[in-house]
Amino acid sequence: MKKVFFSILVLSAVMFAGGDVKAQQLKIAVFDIDYMVQAMPGYAAVDSLLQIYQSDSLGAEYSIYESEYKRLDSTWKSDSALNKPKAVMDYTAGERQKMAMNLVYWQQISQNKANNKRGQLAQPLYVQVANAYKKVMEAKKYNIVLKPQTYEMGFPIDNLFISVAKELKLESLPQE
Repeated sequence: MKKVFFSILVLSAVMFAGGDVKAQQLKIAVFDIDYMVQAMPGYAAVDSLLQIYQSDSLGAEYSIYESEYKRLDSTWKSDSALNKPKAVMDYTAGERQKMAMNLVYWQQISQNKANNKRGQLAQPLYVQVANAYKKVMEAKKYNIVLKPQTYEMGFPIDNLFISVAKELKLESLPQE
């Protein structure tokens, strides 16, 4: 009796759900905001400013860490030769270790700082692209938007890069 009741319940649920599925069209598109921002005319200035930041600020910061490590290392060596108190030695050793860690992980630290600076410099471009993207999405009503790398051939999709570029009034459209 339970099996019959359960079967009827499942069958009725499927029929009700099937009645609502009236040939809905699945609209899929591809878009990547980072690619679109890089296609903007103002992005060349962001790249130039970022290169200046990397050579001036990050290069100087690395030099400071390096000289500070050398200073702390020689201080620690001279303090240990003079038998300074343990608290002084521990403090100097701790600071020296912090500088050593900054030097060891400098590649990651500088990359994170450069990425943050790029985001900060490109923020107005991201806002422009996001606003144009929202207008296109409101007009075309897509169900799914994928990044270009996540899609493989097989189902027809729209390229939102062209629509967003037209919305932004860009003269040269990004490559497909």
